Amino acid sequence: MSDESFRAHFDQERLDRLASLVGDPVWVDELDSPAVRERLADAEVLITSWGVPRLSAERLAAAPGLRAVFHAAGSVRGFAADELWDRDIVVTSAADANAIPVAEYTLAAIIFAGKKAPFLAADASTAYRGWGHLTGFGDLSNFRRSIGIVGFSRTGRRVVEMLRTLDGPTVLVADPYADPAAVAAAGATLIDLEELLPQVDVLSLHAPALPSTYRMIGAAELAQLPDHATVVNTARGSLIDSAALAEECRSGRLFAILDVTDPEPLPADSILRSVPNVMITPHIAGSLGSEIHRLTDHALDELTRWLAGEPLLGRITAETFPLTA
Repeated sequence: MSDESFRAHFDQERLDRLASLVGDPVWVDELDSPAVRERLADAEVLITSWGVPRLSAERLAAAPGLRAVFHAAGSVRGFAADELWDRDIVVTSAADANAIPVAEYTLAAIIFAGKKAPFLAADASTAYRGWGHLTGFGDLSNFRRSIGIVGFSRTGRRVVEMLRTLDGPTVLVADPYADPAAVAAAGATLIDLEELLPQVDVLSLHAPALPSTYRMIGAAELAQLPDHATVVNTARGSLIDSAALAEECRSGRLFAILDVTDPEPLPADSILRSVPNVMITPHIAGSLGSEIHRLTDHALDELTRWLAGEPLLGRITAETFPLTA
């Protein structure tokens, strides 16, 4: 992992815990120098995070004894190569831990969307003049709202469960791979995306970035949303057609709270940057600050379980990898 990642992940307490598990850990930010290759030749375990280079066939060949990779972050797509699965190397991800702050952010975004708080705050002309002047925003309420969740992922599931804190919401989930019983147990109803869109006051996206999900929310889908609906995206910017969303927001019909965009960052002249009914944050929903220690602890917990021969909680396999974020 990068130096910045290493310093964020490992305070002295966690370094001591790691040393108690493996004896003599060594931090590196590359896998190609002679000194690192010498160490890699004997390595059985890698703990990785942001900044890890791709574990290519050549690099894996330099680690003949490698048995496990514990990723102290979310997605493994940036480094996982087919050779990992070919060699049956154990791979785990801290995506479950990273889903916690993303779900927390999403819940806050949904609640703010109900009151249109970010958009009222962004438009100086709506400074308090009495509630009768707050027109063009729809029903400013979080009572019995209809909320659509696209993707019953780790984060999507958490969001559904957290929405129980609201008063009488209708929570609808669209996900072709989800189990209806699991969705129902979490507090939602599984329906098709086409059926979901016209019913929701808030549309929150939690699908992985895959070829099949690229711009899955385009002009046709956005047109199906009711007037004054809010689109929340804390997943991947590529899930939405940015140009189509910009047109809907510029018209004033839809609102958006975006923590991710496509491209990221948006061009300076993007409509989404300039209209008051869009709130953009700089990809902050995921783990930052002390939240990163949660990811470290997850990786160390997985390492502990692996050493004890116990089942792993965040394992990714060749079968599950194609559908992971």
